[in-house]
This record gives sequence, C-alpha cells and structure tokens, in this order.
Amino acid sequence: MNAPFLYRCSDCGREYERSQVTYLCPSCSAGYRPGIPLPGVLSARFDYDFIRRRFRPSEPDWELFSAVEAEFYPPFPVGRTPFFPIDALGRHFGLASLWVKNDGLNPSGSLKDRASFLVVAEAIRRREDLIVTASTGNAAAALAAVCAAAGKKAVIYVPAAAPPAKRLQMKVFGAEVLPVDGTYDDAFALSLEHTRVRGGLNRNTAYHPLTIEGKKTAGLEIFEQNGWRVPDVILVPVGDGVILAGIAKAFADLREAGLTDRVPRLVAVQAASSDAIHRYVHTGVYRDARNPVTCADSISVRTPSNAHGARRAVLESGGTSVTVSEEEIRSAIFLLGRLTGLFAEPAAAAAAAALPALRDSGGIDPQEQIVLLLTGNGLKDTETPLRCLQP
Repeated sequence: MNAPFLYRCSDCGREYERSQVTYLCPSCSAGYRPGIPLPGVLSARFDYDFIRRRFRPSEPDWELFSAVEAEFYPPFPVGRTPFFPIDALGRHFGLASLWVKNDGLNPSGSLKDRASFLVVAEAIRRREDLIVTASTGNAAAALAAVCAAAGKKAVIYVPAAAPPAKRLQMKVFGAEVLPVDGTYDDAFALSLEHTRVRGGLNRNTAYHPLTIEGKKTAGLEIFEQNGWRVPDVILVPVGDGVILAGIAKAFADLREAGLTDRVPRLVAVQAASSDAIHRYVHTGVYRDARNPVTCADSISVRTPSNAHGARRAVLESGGTSVTVSEEEIRSAIFLLGRLTGLFAEPAAAAAAAALPALRDSGGIDPQEQIVLLLTGNGLKDTETPLRCLQP
C-alpha cells in the first residue's frame, strides 16, 4: 500500500497533484534553460499520518514511502545492499565505529539503479516506452539495465570520455548510446532537447523528481539495517547533489512519520576540481566549478543540477562539505581494498578519502557512528587504479 502524496516545489512551496506535473515546478521553472542549477525541483510530500497509522517495524512495509505503486515495478532486484562495520579501516583512522553501505552491489554496479528503477516504474505506469537521460556513465548503465529488464527503450547522451566499462554496459543492455563531444553538462542539455522535440520520459537527475525518491531508499535501508537507529554521520560522494538529497529525504520522511526524532549529519564529499556545491555550502554564493576534470568521473559536474537542494540538505542536517584531491582519491581506492576487501570506483572511494581531514578538523568525533556510502563498484572504472600500478 502506498501513502497518498503531493509534489511540493522546493522553491515556492506550491503543491501539485501527481497528474499535474512531470518534471519541475511549472511556475518556478518557466524560462529555465540548461546552464544553471535547476529551479523548482519537486519533492514528494506524503500523508505522514497515514504512514504513522500503518507502518510496523516488526513487519515493515516500505511501499508506504514509495511514490510509485509496486504493481508497476520492473522485474529488476534493486537495493537491499550490504551494510556492515569496517573495523580495520576504522582502526587505521582512529575511529571507533566506521560502517559502510555498499551500493556497488546493485545489479548494474551502482546506487543509480535505485533512481532508474523508480523512473522506469513510472514509465510503465504512464505507458511510456522511451526513457532518455544524460550521464557520465553510472546513471546511463543503470537506466539501460532496468529498461532491458522492463522491455523499454533507453536513449542515452554520454560524454565520449566516459570510462569504457560503463559505455560497454550501456551497449550490452541494448541502449541507444549517443556520445557527446563535451561534458556531462552538454549531455544534459542535449537530452532535454531530445525529449522536448521527440518525446519520451526524461530521467535526468533532479529534473525528474523520482530520481530523488529512488535514491532515498538507500537511506531507508540504512535506518532499518542499523537496528532502527540513525547513524551520527553519513559521508556521501557528491556530483549533482541528488544522492545527498535522497539520503536527506529518507531521514526527513522517517522523522515526519514519527519513526525517529533525529537525522544524521550529512557530509558532502567533492573532488577538488568539481567543487561547486562545496563552495556554495561554505560561502552561500553559487558559482559553477571552473574546470571539473577528475578521475572520479561520476562526480565530475560543472553545473550541479541539484545544487540548491544539496546545500539545504547539508545545512539542515548540521553537516558540512569537504573536497579531496586526485591523489587522495586514488590512494583511498587501494586503502579500501587492502583493509576491507571492497573495490570502489574513484567517486565512491572519495568518501573514504575524506576521513583524515574530517577527523583532524573535528568534523567528525572518533566515537561517533560514521557511515561511508560507497556508490559504485570498482569494476566500473579499472583504468584509474591500473594507471597507479604502472611504473
């Protein structure tokens, strides 16, 4: 059973029935053109009294928190990824309670499966056969995989420089892959033009509100797997800011439903060159990243689509943001591997790379429960660690 919900604009607060909107708030997004953070991002606002009356931790029905009915779910087993302590890495950094949520074990190898799953479910509900997206790789691979399982067509705009393993996934899953001689931001603009002119449902992150709803399921799982307790801190690799917003939405929904009275502090981790959200958090002034070139392709973004929502999520949680260097990211890949047996792609390893600076600055207390959100599998990008091994 699903709880009733409305879409609420994150800017003006206006509310819409599900049938009234598809992407952004019509009022706030009037005149929007790619090249700036998205205005009017929508958020599903549930009937939390309805959830409170029906949810039982002894028999949890998470469909109550879903914005798409289970009858439309594609046959693709997303989520329920492992959550466990990584004591050896914790001891290495002097941390008493370090945990990991390993979303690299989703079917296509990344957390992005969660968003693609829910958007494809919505396409099934709407009887839409074509879904379009822009991606640096993971969202595209996820969409291609879920579309294959659901018998839908995926059209993907992807930077030509995306890692070969990710581009291979898209093609294996039968997607129409359109390489872009440019950046993710260029691909984003082209995908919007595609759906405007040719139709189809656009899955672009934050542009479609169900991308946030899909990614929030990782936060709901952390809460349940942690014995119905809220961790003190969650470290999230950040590009567009939608995974961060999804984790924040999970705990906001849980609090509104009366299942907890607190939320975790969220730490946004960005590559030093792709730092638009980090600077926005600390200065209150938004500016694009100047030259977002990084080995962590999944968090390489000049103009983060959900910059405003990500900043709100960090500040409202009492969290912070940090940046990590290319060398710190590469070193973290090997440190995670050698001390935990986990192979993380560069963007996912960025979360671990941030631990020393956070500990030394007092951003985390060594006695707190700290969770690393590993967003992608290392097999997504083997070229980066291979280059580190070459003499």
